[in-house]
Amino acid sequence: MRSQQPPSPTWTVFLNHHVEDLVSVDFFVVPTVRFRVLFVLVILAHYRRRVLHFDVTEHPTAQWTGSRLLRCFHGIRRRNTSFGIEMSFYRSQFQRRLKSQGIQEVLTAPRSLCQNSFVERVIGSIRRDCLDHVIVLNERHLKRIATSYFNYYDRWQTHLSLGMDSPESREVQPRAPGKVVQFPEAGGLSSL
Repeated sequence: MRSQQPPSPTWTVFLNHHVEDLVSVDFFVVPTVRFRVLFVLVILAHYRRRVLHFDVTEHPTAQWTGSRLLRCFHGIRRRNTSFGIEMSFYRSQFQRRLKSQGIQEVLTAPRSLCQNSFVERVIGSIRRDCLDHVIVLNERHLKRIATSYFNYYDRWQTHLSLGMDSPESREVQPRAPGKVVQFPEAGGLSSL
């Protein structure tokens, strides 16, 4: 007779138990008006879906990325070939630096966007809500646009998983008769 062991917890159960300790990290690219390619690094806390950090560069290196990742203590990073040869050259140094800071790196399977779904959803949102409607001039311009968007995202963007609250929790205002005032955010997105 086989022993009856309790089933192992599912991936969802594991993530729910560790959600406060997890961040997702990913890059996405944005072309400029002069056909340069800018790389945007996004670091997202799973708990409350808050953007912890983002940065923009034309030339991402492992050292550049590592210095930004050290602000996080447990990361999930999608396998990414945007670093090319330079990434493989710095790879062991990068891994030692993460390990020395107590950061556990977990690689997702190649071409498996669903394994990094939280940050992929944020990237999709910034593309649909903002970047699809503007022409980026240069790195400084993209930083200004992204800063404005992520301020909007953290303060006003509601999430079903957060009970229709935003990543920076706010008190629900009771309906009161009065004038509704609209504030433009992120180059045209509005918050009430």
